[in-house]
Amino acid sequence: MDSRSAQLGKKVAVLDYVEPSPRGTRWGLGGTCVNVGCIPKKLMHQAALLGGMIRDAPHYGWRVAQAPHDWATMADAVQNHVKSLNWGHRVQLQDRKVKYLNVKASFVDAHTVCGVSKGGEETLLSAEHIVIATGGRPRYPTHIEGALEYGITSDDLFWLKESPGKTLVVGASYVALECAGFLTGLGLDTTVMIRSVPLRAFDQQMASLVTEHMAGHGTRVLRGCAPERVEKLPGQQLRVTWVDLASDRKDAGTFDTVLWAIGRVPETASLNLEKAGVRTNPVTGKILVDAQEATSIRHIYAIGDVAEGRPELTPTAIMAGRLLAQRLSGRTSDLMDYSSVPTTVFTPLEYGCVGLSEEAAVARHGEEHVEVYHAFYKPLEFTVPQRDASQCYIKMVCLREPPQLVLGLHFLGPNAGEVTQGFALGIKCGASFQQVIRTVGIHPTCAEEVAKLRISKRSGLDPTVTGC
Repeated sequence: MDSRSAQLGKKVAVLDYVEPSPRGTRWGLGGTCVNVGCIPKKLMHQAALLGGMIRDAPHYGWRVAQAPHDWATMADAVQNHVKSLNWGHRVQLQDRKVKYLNVKASFVDAHTVCGVSKGGEETLLSAEHIVIATGGRPRYPTHIEGALEYGITSDDLFWLKESPGKTLVVGASYVALECAGFLTGLGLDTTVMIRSVPLRAFDQQMASLVTEHMAGHGTRVLRGCAPERVEKLPGQQLRVTWVDLASDRKDAGTFDTVLWAIGRVPETASLNLEKAGVRTNPVTGKILVDAQEATSIRHIYAIGDVAEGRPELTPTAIMAGRLLAQRLSGRTSDLMDYSSVPTTVFTPLEYGCVGLSEEAAVARHGEEHVEVYHAFYKPLEFTVPQRDASQCYIKMVCLREPPQLVLGLHFLGPNAGEVTQGFALGIKCGASFQQVIRTVGIHPTCAEEVAKLRISKRSGLDPTVTGC
């Protein structure tokens, strides 16, 4: 929102500093998404998808050699692209007359911030309005012996110059499943260890299908297990001991890399928020905000992952920041609408969703007032190479009363993000099931299967799509 505020006539400074990860990884301007999140993740996911296309190619008549993947080449290309984005952000700030300071900021009082440079030099800045957008960092399970010394996180994975090799991914978050998915797709021996349920914040039927697909396509899934210790062996490999929580039986395995993906913590601890009077949730550490994005101190705002109760998604933070900049310059009174925010989990079989999960819809409206339309379908592209489509599934959660307002859409299949984005507009505009089924599908596509949904769960009929 900094460049947007400057465009609107405000005098703006941005204070940005990346604390190196425990492994010493550091990066440039642009935050999590650009450097250690969405951008490198999607590119590595694409690299894994290309491996699947190479395997499909002979079925389509291409005489292609099944070559092994070279991590170093991919990593170099991905990291160079990220660096180009870092540079682009610097140039954009300069062009829009935003003062950029590479300093670590903390509050002195409610109107003053102290920035400390890498060399220890201090800079004091005062401002009429202050926006906190420090985001979050991966959580380390510091109670586990060897976790900090020998493990890495997503902050490190995308900047590795050499292949991580045989990898244990610990966690059930979308970060855990996405990383385990593309590592498997790149040909690496990958295990994901899940303590309880995968993708807890998502629709649980869809989450089960996501992990079922991964388990059936090369990723080893350890359910109901928790790591207890990580040790370094003489040959540089890591020995991990874990416990099966149901039987209390212990087991162990050796890995080249252990990746922690057990959640994220907000970057608030070093901000000295108490000096400014800014209140946080004592449990999560996130900053308490109202509908205006204002904290307990009216001229201090918080947006993005650092704010309590907000989706941890880059596009929501960007839109919230733009609207805040416009409100502060008197251009609008519009508030950010956090309902029906679409997102996609970039697992090997992508999962896109918008609106309510089936569980949330039932909890809010009651089972008797909810109708769920669903279908198992087979993408046309899967037919020739005889790819497994067992988990390609769509469900639309609606109110039962006509015209059956759409409460949520869940899509599991290729290009889920591209499919979900368009339907998100319709749902945001109050689309009903009746309007969806009157929409002409584009044939042959996976997206058309949404417009062809007719079978409800309540009917008990087989939802498998037949024909073309």
